[in-house]
Amino acid sequence: MEIRNSSRAVARRCLLALAAVITPMLPVSAQEWTPSETIRLVVPYGPGGSSDIIARTVAAEMSKGLGHQVIVENKAGAAGTVAMQEVARARPDGHTMILGHVGTLAVNPAMLPDLPYDAAADFMPVTLLTKVPMLFVVNAEVEAKTLEEFLALARSNPAAMAYGSAGNGSAGHLAFEQLKLAAGIDVLHIPYKGTGAQITDLLAHRTDAASAGLPPFLPHLESGALRALAVGSPERIPLLPEVPTVAESGYPGFESSQWFGLLVPAGTPEAAIARLHDAATEALASPAAVKRLEEDASVPVGSTPEEFGAFIAAESDRWGDIVRRANLRAE
Repeated sequence: MEIRNSSRAVARRCLLALAAVITPMLPVSAQEWTPSETIRLVVPYGPGGSSDIIARTVAAEMSKGLGHQVIVENKAGAAGTVAMQEVARARPDGHTMILGHVGTLAVNPAMLPDLPYDAAADFMPVTLLTKVPMLFVVNAEVEAKTLEEFLALARSNPAAMAYGSAGNGSAGHLAFEQLKLAAGIDVLHIPYKGTGAQITDLLAHRTDAASAGLPPFLPHLESGALRALAVGSPERIPLLPEVPTVAESGYPGFESSQWFGLLVPAGTPEAAIARLHDAATEALASPAAVKRLEEDASVPVGSTPEEFGAFIAAESDRWGDIVRRANLRAE
């Protein structure tokens, strides 16, 4: 499979798209706040994954704009609830941020009955940072070259097909369940404890298929051990231009992406939110950040706090509906 490098044209489009977001959208008084100490950016997952890469890329650029260091703290555990609960209880003074994720903000409230934080009330949005399209892949031994062929196999013999995910409620789990609902198929779900174990069994053909962001699949696509069938974004991605979208493959309107954004504890002053917002969107537009994020197949977005808040609410409704329709339950 041909894996193309990100082009300068794509980077330029990202910079132009973000230029409008960088313009301050809150009153001039909002610019009066400046940090007085190191800023913590808490990541609710472990190091090395897309969340960590996004956080460290943005933190490095924000540090330049704010004149104070933004440090990343990984606090994994309990589907992200450990970190979310900690930040919800942190001092709302602008010096603590959380990297929000579709899982912690939209999926957990629908799947976890005793969530130790209120995703809507305990946090204030700063900006939507990036989207990472979900990729649907199969082991190369599966006799399906396209998504349509895979779905036909699943319909003809559902008991013989299985897909793995990084865990119950993970982005890959939700994306595949979304596909199952759209296509009307029934494929067995096998949850693993992390992406590594999921991919190990997929490569050994103990499972047939999987969905996740591109990075963990990339070396195995290049080696030919895995085959990409479709991508969940509305448009094809530059790194895999020959791979069609799910929408192109017969399911118009289908979209499945992980997304990440910055939030602060409820009660944080608007002036602090405005300054963090400006620093974050400036960071996203920097050539260094655009290049690094594209290498991770992450699409820089940027938004106002109000836009991000509305986006979270809409995504909570959308994923909550998928959780209910698929009858998904916490482990």
